[in-house]
Amino acid sequence: MPDREDYVERVLGLVEQIPRGRVTTYGAIADVVGGGPRQVGAVMSRDGGPVPWWRVVRADGSLPPSHEGEARQAYLEEGTPMRASGNVDIVAAFWSPKAQRRRSR
Repeated sequence: MPDREDYVERVLGLVEQIPRGRVTTYGAIADVVGGGPRQVGAVMSRDGGPVPWWRVVRADGSLPPSHEGEARQAYLEEGTPMRASGNVDIVAAFWSPKAQRRRSR
């Protein structure tokens, strides 16, 4: 695994590439940068303020309850597909960081 600073930069760099109205998951980012979803979540918790953090969700399309209100407003503004449950429609909104990595090579 790369050093912490490099890891943080790689995670945040991917998050910055997620298009408006789309989301990806902690696990999908971890598949690209290494580590696991919890490590990506830790980076987002500590260092994710300057990037569009609401575009990174759990695999079921949800965010931690502490972020729901602010994130929901961003989803509405960006036109992110939502489910009746209030979660992001992960199938309709998913953006693959793996596909982005292939294009940037």
